[in-house]
Amino acid sequence: MERGAAAERFFRDKEAFQGIAGAAAESLGAQLFVGGNAALMGQKLASYPSLSVLLCGPIGPKLHELLDERMIVPPESLQETDEFHLIMEFQAGETWGSTEAPRANRFIFSHDMSNGRMSSLETFVASLAGFQPELVVLSCFHMMEGLGRDTWEGRLRESVSIMSAVPKGTPIHLELGSMADKDYMNRILLEFMPLVSSMGLNEQELLFLSQAGRGPHADMASWEGVPDVGGVSDILFWILERYGRSGPPSEAKLTRVHFHTLAYHVLASVDGHWGNQRAAVMAGARVATSQACGPQAVDVSKVELRAPLEFHSSYFEPRETLSLNPSEPVAVWRRGNVTFCLAPVLVCLEPLRTVGLGDAISAEGLMYSEFKAQWAL
Repeated sequence: MERGAAAERFFRDKEAFQGIAGAAAESLGAQLFVGGNAALMGQKLASYPSLSVLLCGPIGPKLHELLDERMIVPPESLQETDEFHLIMEFQAGETWGSTEAPRANRFIFSHDMSNGRMSSLETFVASLAGFQPELVVLSCFHMMEGLGRDTWEGRLRESVSIMSAVPKGTPIHLELGSMADKDYMNRILLEFMPLVSSMGLNEQELLFLSQAGRGPHADMASWEGVPDVGGVSDILFWILERYGRSGPPSEAKLTRVHFHTLAYHVLASVDGHWGNQRAAVMAGARVATSQACGPQAVDVSKVELRAPLEFHSSYFEPRETLSLNPSEPVAVWRRGNVTFCLAPVLVCLEPLRTVGLGDAISAEGLMYSEFKAQWAL
């Protein structure tokens, strides 16, 4: 909260969590929304009438009721009770004791054992043959972290084996999530990342990934204010070079990373694997504003531009100076065989909700992206 940063953590004490959840449910003004990264992304994608979305996860009666009617849920995913995630949202300037939030954000906590153990993964992969997806979206790794090493070590290996059954040529997008265990993050990078074609993450997740893998700017404790575009670009390039297909010839599939922060978004993609990325990053920026401010037309008096009007493409050489052009609002630059697209965001001054923004951003970006499967087999 002191940094205005989003975070999510596992709450270990089941009884204490149930007590907090019960008090929250009985409080005045309590609201229920669709929760979980995969469900939120599926809900966004299902808003397009041309799409069919298969959702696998622990789905209780209330969540099932809230889901879009076009969402396909296998019977094996249904359970008698719902898993609840508690969201503590704060506005810029709000205080907790002596701490004052510099910007609006949220803290999420849960005692969600089903999602943490990725209990529906086998059901999901078994359903793919009949569904024949054009895209697979996966999340929940960040929730498994809180269950401890004895649990995540074996389940991570099982996940790699299970997801290897996804048909070749079908892109897999991983929505990363907030984590704190560097060893666990490294294991995901080394063991699971070779299966992933695309990834979505925010500023805390990007910096933590670099710290865990000893990448660029790993000595930084946190970003100061708006994350520096050059530093972000360095880490994105390193991810695609070390863990993706931008580096030496390998079996790696990662060719796209969608980075989102409050002021701007960057889509970095390896040339020849994805199309329409300018439109994709613009769509992500647009939905960030519309979802934070509400469904009505954006009131220009209630938004502001916080993206830097001029920035550098890197901290290192070659270091290109770039600027935002109102007539062509997406800035584009290249580094080796990686193309970067940056779109500024109109930041909502009084957001209605911050939770789920990252999921909507990633889903919208994927909707507008063209995956060139014939290039990636």
